[in-house]
Amino acid sequence: MAKLIVDGPDLVVHMSSLEKLGALRGDVRVPLSTVQSAEVEPHPWGALRGIRVGTGIPGVIALGIRRFAQGQDFTAVVGGKPAIRVDLSQESPFARLIVSVTDPDSTLDAIRSATGI
Repeated sequence: MAKLIVDGPDLVVHMSSLEKLGALRGDVRVPLSTVQSAEVEPHPWGALRGIRVGTGIPGVIALGIRRFAQGQDFTAVVGGKPAIRVDLSQESPFARLIVSVTDPDSTLDAIRSATGI
């Protein structure tokens, strides 16, 4: 399962080799300065928006970019797992990250500590 990691000045969506293949891209890096909010998303499937570019089986897996009229999101959502939703400013290449994680509370704490939000 993908991980959200604070790495210096960046927030990184770190994926396994298979996840990278399914997402059609490598790890995603966004500057921490572009993070506007971060929340636990208990129902990530309902938060997905746009048209998928990558791997997707509804209710099972959503990996990759999702494009919509106002921009694009990056998703790494798996099954019924809770996720972290990170809303980003316009300076970021993505409007939102939605990533299923094994420990949403500690992941959220790390993001909030690094960004001060």
